[in-house]
Amino acid sequence: MSLNLQDIPRVKNLSKADFLRHYFKPQKPVVIEHFIEDWPAYSKWNLDYMKTTAGDKIVPLYDDRPVDYEDGFNQAHAKMKMSDYVDLLKTEPTKYRIFLWNILKEVPHLQGDFSFPDLGLSLMKGLPMLFFGGSNSYTFMHYDIDLANILHVHFDGKKQCILFDQKQNDFLYKVPHSLITREDIDFNNPDFEKWPALKRAKGWICELHHGDILYMPEGYWHYMRYLTPGFSMSLRAVPRNPKNFARAIYNIVIMRMLDNGMRKWKGQKWIDWKNEQAIVRTHKKMAM
Repeated sequence: MSLNLQDIPRVKNLSKADFLRHYFKPQKPVVIEHFIEDWPAYSKWNLDYMKTTAGDKIVPLYDDRPVDYEDGFNQAHAKMKMSDYVDLLKTEPTKYRIFLWNILKEVPHLQGDFSFPDLGLSLMKGLPMLFFGGSNSYTFMHYDIDLANILHVHFDGKKQCILFDQKQNDFLYKVPHSLITREDIDFNNPDFEKWPALKRAKGWICELHHGDILYMPEGYWHYMRYLTPGFSMSLRAVPRNPKNFARAIYNIVIMRMLDNGMRKWKGQKWIDWKNEQAIVRTHKKMAM
């Protein structure tokens, strides 16, 4: 048995009007092909180019270890020169990923390699973020703290993406006071005997290739697995739905402060309690 996932539609040369009408307004995901072929990045950006142009930069690295109470919010697990990291990606499997790397801040001239798509989104032009990973490395199922609309542009290699909307929260074993599901769920091959609620979740799936843009609507859960070494860039716009905007403010101002405070006070007991509650609350809702 596998997850209940439907293919994310793929379209070519999508117009702004069609994007707004068919995907943004109904908040449905889509993969847009052939949209960035006029960008210099389309022909230039690959792992070798990033090694050449940013090889001396020290980059933060993350792996798939469970959350520890001593870890700060988005605290890196290791650091490495970009040139060494690219060599690592190309020579052996590694779980290390680059997460939320601001290219404008680190390598400003890369801004000239791309433009911000005119699809009717008010994109935050100071926050283009890069994400890198090696074969079979992955992110835990999560959604972003700001519940942003995201244009996820993929470069080099292949990546599998699984998405769920917020209506599926009751079935995903969401960890309270967090933005993640239980970290021991393998969304690539879930154990339905251990996680029976997942049978009820309805989601989306796609495979991204060089030049594809994945639109992820506000607050969508996403699980990303690198099928081969590669990288992507996310462009984001604030949520338009007032409820989502309010939730984003709550997450940033209150939830993060509460969680950090409880980690300092309760330590690992707080993390363990949250993980236990993810099961208790999910199965309670299943029984209703």
